[in-house]
Amino acid sequence: MVYQSSIVGLFKTLMIIIGVFVLLRFLGQLMNARRNMEEERSLNARQRNIQKERSQKLRDFGKTHVKKSTDDISDNSEDVDFEEVD
Repeated sequence: MVYQSSIVGLFKTLMIIIGVFVLLRFLGQLMNARRNMEEERSLNARQRNIQKERSQKLRDFGKTHVKKSTDDISDNSEDVDFEEVD
């Protein structure tokens, strides 16, 4: 069998290989940008929640809240032992 290689076929094969690499590189950059944007969105949401909680804590600083029912137990309440002061 005799195989013939032509310049046109070689050039076409090289262009296809280069095109695939360029396409893969573009898709990789696109996926990286998407991941970075999602990470930035979650970071901004976390910062907004922290700022909202901080402003609420500063607004309620020094105020006492009495809960009427024992069914409504949250993480903000704390049981304190009674001590007699002389």
